[in-house]
Amino acid sequence: MAAVVGLLFLVLVYLAFGQADVTRNGTQTAADAAALAAAQESRDQLALTDLLDDLEAILDGELPAGTPDGCARAADFAGRNEAVADGCAPLNDGRWGFTVDVRSRNSMGDSVIEGTGSKHATARATAVVEPRCTFTPGETPAPEPGEGEEEDEQKPAPGKLFCDSDEWVIDPEEPDLLPDMADLFTVRLAED
Repeated sequence: MAAVVGLLFLVLVYLAFGQADVTRNGTQTAADAAALAAAQESRDQLALTDLLDDLEAILDGELPAGTPDGCARAADFAGRNEAVADGCAPLNDGRWGFTVDVRSRNSMGDSVIEGTGSKHATARATAVVEPRCTFTPGETPAPEPGEGEEEDEQKPAPGKLFCDSDEWVIDPEEPDLLPDMADLFTVRLAED
């Protein structure tokens, strides 16, 4: 009889740890989704036409000036995954991205382990925005002697973008032909 009671107790402890592990995994998923959403929202709010002057520096890893905040989107995605965003902040280590802390909406539940009924799982995730392209500046031809500036003269393109097998010639006069920010930058999870 004592062996059966001992085995039953071990099963209950195992189930309690399993329930806690499931809650923790779900919370980590919510943190990952929230961090990715924050970084993607920040990337998607920028317009390429606003970045043309600094495009080479940004593709070399500099943060764009006035980087939009994506934390509202992080809170939305945490909520969709049964969690609450306890904190969201842009990275301050030179990378373009966000770190998000979340807490499970529901507790780990009552079990044979004392105090788990009021405990909530927590998790942290970091997502970064990284360039997937390179930029080659265009050549500005030197004016020939005796040539004046004509208003009808077409300005040279500021350069070319090379993304995987795609090539785009940047023409500020044709903004519809410019690539999307998702074509230029990828969003991925990263270490803190």
